[in-house]
Amino acid sequence: MSTVPVTTPVETDIEPPVSLWRDAWYRLRRNRLAVFGLIVVIILAFTAAFGPYLTPHDFLSQDLGARNLAPSMSHLFGTDDLGRDVFSRVVYGTRTAFLVAVVVTFIAVLIGVTLGAMAGFFGGLLDRIVMWLTDMTMSIPNLLLVVVINASLKSPIASWMESRYLATLNPIYRETVWVDFLLVFGSMALISWPPYARLVRAQVLSIRSRPYITAAQALGLTNRLILMRYVVPNALGPLIVAVSAGLGTAMVLESAFSFLGVGVNPPTPSWGNMISDGLRVWQHYPHLLAAPAAILGLASVAFSFLGDGLNDALNPRGAK
Repeated sequence: MSTVPVTTPVETDIEPPVSLWRDAWYRLRRNRLAVFGLIVVIILAFTAAFGPYLTPHDFLSQDLGARNLAPSMSHLFGTDDLGRDVFSRVVYGTRTAFLVAVVVTFIAVLIGVTLGAMAGFFGGLLDRIVMWLTDMTMSIPNLLLVVVINASLKSPIASWMESRYLATLNPIYRETVWVDFLLVFGSMALISWPPYARLVRAQVLSIRSRPYITAAQALGLTNRLILMRYVVPNALGPLIVAVSAGLGTAMVLESAFSFLGVGVNPPTPSWGNMISDGLRVWQHYPHLLAAPAAILGLASVAFSFLGDGLNDALNPRGAK
């Protein structure tokens, strides 16, 4: 009687299922420059949210007896020509920069993703119209468009707010800083959406011919549901990279426009108007220029490192 050999199961190491986002996070952590950029961005975000409540001085408080003081323990970045604490103003300027960057990028991404996804998915006349709008918007110099919007809209809006104040005596109509933010948000969003539209359109053009899109259409799903459930989520990788870079670009643009006087105006602190004020007296009081310029440069470099790191992490060809 023959015996059948008994085989024992061999224990093997079973690898956990692969996850795109987990693998991307693993590759991102191995990129030291990207980790540095992420840490700086987190610190800046925390400073924007809570920094103004932790500073030792009010950013608007003036002390004419302590004008243009050099950096010291009581004033880390010194004081300006009105005796205001520069450190407190730089910290509050971080909130201004982050508020503008986040809101502008959100509006630009919303417009760009909507138009780009529709243009790439439906094609035809709609695609040509959207691409014509993007080309026309990108052909207009950014500064010229912002100056035209501010010059043509700021005075009518300010006059309307003044008339509403006289009619209602509501002090909120005297808060002209919201006019500055409204114009900055609108004008910067108008010049920032075309790159997102082009990026999403290119992604959708490559996605719409995939078998799962054809299967979804065969099942009778609506175009809106297909776009929201299958097309846009699969285009998020490159979009996340573009958004991370766009936040840094928006910060620099806001500072540049404030520097030229068409952005956020005093007394609201902005890195741009602080650099503009410090540039006039930098030979005598270099700290007034160095502090906001250094923070702006650090933020710009951090977002650049983070964007490059995300690009490497989310690129499937970079997986090993």
